[in-house]
Amino acid sequence: MENIYHNIGILAHVDAGKTTLTEQLLYRMGTLRSAGNVDDGTTATDSLAVERRRGISVRTATATASFRGVTVNLVDTPGHVDFAGEVERSLAALDYAVVVVSAAEGVRAHTENILRALAEEKLPYAVFVNKTDRAGADIDAVLADLSRIASDRLFLPLSAVSGLGTDAVTVSTLAGDAFDARVTEVLADTDDEAADAFLTDAALLHETAEAKVRAGISDCRIVPVLAGSAKLGVGVDALADFLISFMPSAERRATDGLSGIIFKIEHDRAMGKISHVRLFGGRIVNRDEVTLVPPDDPRRRNPDGEEDDAVALAEKPPVSEKVSQIRKFTGGRYTDAGEVEGGDIAALCGLPSAKAGHFVGSLALGESARLTAPFLRVKATPADGDPEKVPPLAAALAELTEEEPYIDAKWENGQREITISTTGSIQLEILDALLRERYGIAPSFSPPTVIYKETPAGVGYGYADYTMPKPCWAVVQFKFEPMPRGYGVSYHGKLPSNQCFYRYQTHIRTSFYQCLEQGLYGWEVTDFRCTLVGGQHHTIHTHPLDFFVCTPMAFMNGLRDIGVMLLEPLLRMRISAPSHLAGKITGEILRMRGEYDTPLFFGDSISLEAIVPAATSMEFPVKLASWSSGKAVLSASFYGYRDCHDGEEHINPRRGVNPLDRAKWILWARGAYQLAIEDM
Repeated sequence: MENIYHNIGILAHVDAGKTTLTEQLLYRMGTLRSAGNVDDGTTATDSLAVERRRGISVRTATATASFRGVTVNLVDTPGHVDFAGEVERSLAALDYAVVVVSAAEGVRAHTENILRALAEEKLPYAVFVNKTDRAGADIDAVLADLSRIASDRLFLPLSAVSGLGTDAVTVSTLAGDAFDARVTEVLADTDDEAADAFLTDAALLHETAEAKVRAGISDCRIVPVLAGSAKLGVGVDALADFLISFMPSAERRATDGLSGIIFKIEHDRAMGKISHVRLFGGRIVNRDEVTLVPPDDPRRRNPDGEEDDAVALAEKPPVSEKVSQIRKFTGGRYTDAGEVEGGDIAALCGLPSAKAGHFVGSLALGESARLTAPFLRVKATPADGDPEKVPPLAAALAELTEEEPYIDAKWENGQREITISTTGSIQLEILDALLRERYGIAPSFSPPTVIYKETPAGVGYGYADYTMPKPCWAVVQFKFEPMPRGYGVSYHGKLPSNQCFYRYQTHIRTSFYQCLEQGLYGWEVTDFRCTLVGGQHHTIHTHPLDFFVCTPMAFMNGLRDIGVMLLEPLLRMRISAPSHLAGKITGEILRMRGEYDTPLFFGDSISLEAIVPAATSMEFPVKLASWSSGKAVLSASFYGYRDCHDGEEHINPRRGVNPLDRAKWILWARGAYQLAIEDM
């Protein structure tokens, strides 16, 4: 690595001041002549028209600066929970993060999710306590919340603040003896050398204190906490200096050979698809050919770490494509860089097969931390109902799905509507604006319905044989085993090649993963382990596509024979409200089939956390606002899935033919049957 790089993610809950801080850092580092304003729509990283109009970030944006001999790539991420997928994908590109927390509003529910994700990713981070000029600012309360949520790390406050809660606030960073004393005190419980010094009313030597802080940050044991006001520019210079002096550079994640990850996809009318990549090692120049390794590569599919190497050899080889141009972005503006080296971030043009999460060059193992999951589904149609506009709308949503995979647009030719996934109403508003502004299409969205999932109810087998009408021959048998919630799906098993050729076992595995999209009730199937325990081909009669016909029948036969358990999505809510509403709120949580922790009383207000089903809580924000006359504060984030025992049947209409209808399925899979409108 020839140069020094710092790839910094700016992460926060909405309205914590994240984009304002990014703007101030770019200004202080010399990239901008003046700092823009979110309210005026003049910030560098909010480049979309809808972002400037709404005053919120909806897409991840990168900006490059040169500061103190270091190339700094700032990654400004959306703060609203509806766009947490953007944050999730960006984590893989970072060397470390700056988590922005409002000194007035404190640590919000989405911030907790961010901290947990950073812990899962083993990423260092610093905390910037923003809005110290706001009335009600309480840095000690923020530190207490941080220590409670991320108890595995030591939080090291390094700012001295005066005039807290006023426009006259000033901030200075601890230095010299004050720095040494603070480091000694914070490390005393976990470091023998610091403990010995602290117990004798001494302090660590300055060089020792600095070295321990750097090592502790890099090892994810220490989190430095600085304070300021991004709006007033207070504390920003100190933050920038600290990041370059103490936070780890890209060298921490360097690899040998070409290796990188695509964390963002955009579309440009002139250049087509633009893939934002973080390189860990190697170098790419214009016109280079690069290999794209998909995130569902067989070596990444099994959480148990098992690999079926012989079968994997029959997989389709990775795609190699040529880079036509390499760009460096600052918001919506770019320069032609011509090359990118290990440690840096750039945008590659000319990779039509690239998708968010693809690896460039060599494969990097491991899964990204999950911050959210779409738990609502809506139907999209042209606003004027014109059926001729359905295909263009489907194409536009397919392109937007490449930029935000969680949208997951589904449509089959002949259907009159498209289904998409979403995490909330704000995301739908942004989709509406993007479709109108970028594609000239006015959409209409149905009221949202909850996305359930299903999982095998017990241990059992799924079997199917497809031996008629000739020529065909395929036999498949699976074993299904339920696994804990959040496990996902793993696939195992390898048969002797003389029983079932490896290339056919590859077809079975590929088809199996496609089957997961629709289970017995039409929902995604998850949280189980599948093992291929039986299979057979015929050297004369087997056609290469026979196992794509047989596997879905075996899969669905297994679910039918075993039975499935429906799973419902849950939300974590944090509620602050007038204390006289305590009984009403807790009663409503129980009515929603939710659970809550003991409310905490602070004078005339209460604070409580609850876990509630998404299906029963959709009207709760409106009720809470009405009860409190708008005084209550509610933040919610996706929590996970649990078994659904509401006594109701939840069926998602199936796309295509159900493999349980054997005769019709075989005809449809062989292209001899077309769906009619009444089948959809």
